Amino acid sequence: MSTLEKQQLIADIDLALNDVRPHLAVDGGNIEVVDVTEDMTVQVKWLGNCDGCSMSAMTMRAGIERTIKDKIPGIKGVVAVNGVSL
Repeated sequence: MSTLEKQQLIADIDLALNDVRPHLAVDGGNIEVVDVTEDMTVQVKWLGNCDGCSMSAMTMRAGIERTIKDKIPGIKGVVAVNGVSL
Protein backbone atom coordinates (compact mmCIF):
# COMPACT_ATOMS: atom_id res chain seq x y z
CA MET A 1 0.00 0.00 0.00
CA SER A 2 1.40 3.39 -0.97
CA THR A 3 1.82 6.21 1.54
CA LEU A 4 -1.03 8.11 -0.10
CA GLU A 5 -3.33 5.07 0.03
CA LYS A 6 -2.45 4.53 3.68
CA GLN A 7 -3.14 8.17 4.51
CA GLN A 8 -6.54 7.94 2.80
CA LEU A 9 -7.37 4.71 4.62
CA ILE A 10 -6.49 6.28 7.97
CA ALA A 11 -8.65 9.30 7.11
CA ASP A 12 -11.56 6.98 6.18
CA ILE A 13 -11.19 5.06 9.45
CA ASP A 14 -11.06 8.31 11.40
CA LEU A 15 -14.27 9.44 9.69
CA ALA A 16 -15.96 6.12 10.54
CA LEU A 17 -14.99 6.58 14.17
CA ASN A 18 -16.97 9.82 14.25
CA ASP A 19 -20.04 7.58 14.63
CA VAL A 20 -18.83 6.32 18.02
CA ARG A 21 -16.95 9.34 19.32
CA PRO A 22 -20.07 11.01 20.81
CA HIS A 23 -20.64 7.89 22.93
CA LEU A 24 -17.05 7.98 24.14
CA ALA A 25 -17.20 11.72 24.82
CA VAL A 26 -20.15 11.26 27.20
CA ASP A 27 -17.73 9.53 29.56
CA GLY A 28 -14.84 11.90 28.88
CA GLY A 29 -13.05 9.70 26.37
CA ASN A 30 -12.00 9.54 22.75
CA ILE A 31 -10.04 7.36 20.34
CA GLU A 32 -7.29 8.10 17.82
CA VAL A 33 -6.12 6.12 14.79
CA VAL A 34 -2.40 5.46 15.13
CA ASP A 35 -1.65 3.27 12.10
CA VAL A 36 -2.84 0.53 9.77
CA THR A 37 -0.51 -2.44 9.40
CA GLU A 38 0.21 -4.27 6.16
CA ASP A 39 -2.14 -7.07 7.23
CA MET A 40 -4.97 -4.47 7.54
CA THR A 41 -5.07 -4.33 11.32
CA VAL A 42 -6.00 -0.92 12.68
CA GLN A 43 -3.98 0.37 15.61
CA VAL A 44 -5.80 2.83 17.83
CA LYS A 45 -5.03 4.75 21.00
CA TRP A 46 -7.56 5.26 23.78
CA LEU A 47 -7.69 8.87 24.99
CA GLY A 48 -9.06 10.54 28.11
CA ASN A 49 -11.17 8.37 30.40
CA CYS A 50 -11.19 5.53 27.84
CA ASP A 51 -7.51 4.85 28.56
CA GLY A 52 -7.58 2.22 31.27
CA CYS A 53 -11.38 1.97 31.47
CA SER A 54 -12.67 -1.43 32.54
CA MET A 55 -15.31 -1.31 29.77
CA SER A 56 -12.82 -0.65 26.98
CA ALA A 57 -12.76 -4.30 25.85
CA MET A 58 -16.51 -4.32 25.33
CA THR A 59 -16.40 -0.90 23.66
CA MET A 60 -13.62 -2.10 21.37
CA ARG A 61 -15.49 -5.22 20.27
CA ALA A 62 -19.08 -3.94 20.13
CA GLY A 63 -18.47 -0.39 18.99
CA ILE A 64 -15.07 0.39 17.55
CA GLU A 65 -14.20 -2.80 15.66
CA ARG A 66 -17.73 -3.35 14.35
CA THR A 67 -18.03 0.24 13.14
CA ILE A 68 -14.70 0.17 11.33
CA LYS A 69 -15.26 -3.25 9.73
CA ASP A 70 -18.80 -2.30 8.62
CA LYS A 71 -17.63 0.87 6.91
CA ILE A 72 -14.25 -0.25 5.58
CA PRO A 73 -14.11 -3.66 3.90
CA GLY A 74 -10.83 -5.50 4.24
CA ILE A 75 -10.03 -4.46 7.80
CA LYS A 76 -8.99 -7.61 9.67
CA GLY A 77 -9.03 -6.33 13.24
CA VAL A 78 -8.44 -3.49 15.65
CA VAL A 79 -5.88 -3.35 18.44
CA ALA A 80 -5.22 -0.70 21.05
CA VAL A 81 -1.62 0.42 21.48
CA ASN A 82 -2.58 1.29 25.06
CA GLY A 83 -5.18 -0.44 27.18
CA VAL A 84 -7.18 -3.41 25.88
CA SER A 85 -6.64 -5.12 22.52
CA LEU A 86 -8.65 -7.74 20.63
